[in-house]
Amino acid sequence: MKKSGAAEKKKARRSSAAVQNGSRDQSSFIPPRKQAAKKDVFQCFAEKVRDHKDLESRWAILQETRVEYFRGKDFVSFMKNHPELKDILESDRNLETEDIANSLLQKNLLVRCDRVVKTLRPGKKKLSTWPAHLEIFPEQVFSENDAFFAWTFVTRRPLWQTLLSFFWPVLTLAICLFPVYPHRCKLLILYSCAGVLLLILTVLLLRAAIFGAAWIILGKRVWFFPNILAEEATLRELFRFWPKKDEEVRPKWTARLFYAVVAVLVILLLKHHAPDEAARARYQKRMSNIIDDVLEWSPSLALSGMIEKQTVVNATESNDNSTESKATSETIFSADETGSLEESDQHHNDTVG
Repeated sequence: MKKSGAAEKKKARRSSAAVQNGSRDQSSFIPPRKQAAKKDVFQCFAEKVRDHKDLESRWAILQETRVEYFRGKDFVSFMKNHPELKDILESDRNLETEDIANSLLQKNLLVRCDRVVKTLRPGKKKLSTWPAHLEIFPEQVFSENDAFFAWTFVTRRPLWQTLLSFFWPVLTLAICLFPVYPHRCKLLILYSCAGVLLLILTVLLLRAAIFGAAWIILGKRVWFFPNILAEEATLRELFRFWPKKDEEVRPKWTARLFYAVVAVLVILLLKHHAPDEAARARYQKRMSNIIDDVLEWSPSLALSGMIEKQTVVNATESNDNSTESKATSETIFSADETGSLEESDQHHNDTVG
């Protein structure tokens, strides 16, 4: 009896211990979805590096896709200047820069690219520092020598882009409602748009004139606002004022002399065929009439114009109807008169006979 009681106590202790262990295991168990929800440290590191201002990057076209990329040597120098970013990697913070880059390549956060144009263009001494078109490199291994790396993930949109996405439909609706604006608002919008357009044309013509004069006189290529017409430039690079350093071969004096003669001939030709004052006045009057028609339009005028047009149409139709009825009555009267004359002649002939 004692042995059976002791055995029962041991079984009860074992079952209670098993229940406690099972509850501990269940509490420490994390579902797969919750484990997947935990963000990868390399993903966080990549987002932090991409948003950092000290890492120089550009935009290019990679297989018909616009991507942001950087150079391998710039990444190495960036990591040397900012070693505190390695703390994001937690247990992998002691990895070398090359190992970190290779880990980003393995996790498909980066892709190594190569320039599409690999031959020197005529008149250039070296290849472009930041190519505009890229292709995927066969070996996805980090390198510093003429290697480019593009980010493969999409960054979070900043607040101003979100607000801009809501602003564009409002702007489109405002443009469509331009004809019903008050006259002062129309004038303000007209002069503002004309001023911006004039500023753009002035800047383009001025930079072209400076480039032509410097190229002909000094033999140097000087482009102020060098990225103003670039398709792959960012907003910060688009309005950079200072020109780039001229790295191309100095042009020959014969070519400079030829283009100088061509420029003088073009200026003389334009001066000879310039419109006179009468033609300019006619053109200005025509354009002012078009602008006045646009600015002075309003729904009330449009409705009154439609009513006047309908009144004129109705009056014209009534006049046409009256004219037709009058012509019809005259025709009937002439036919009746002709019939009566014929009857009188017949009666006279019968009497004589």
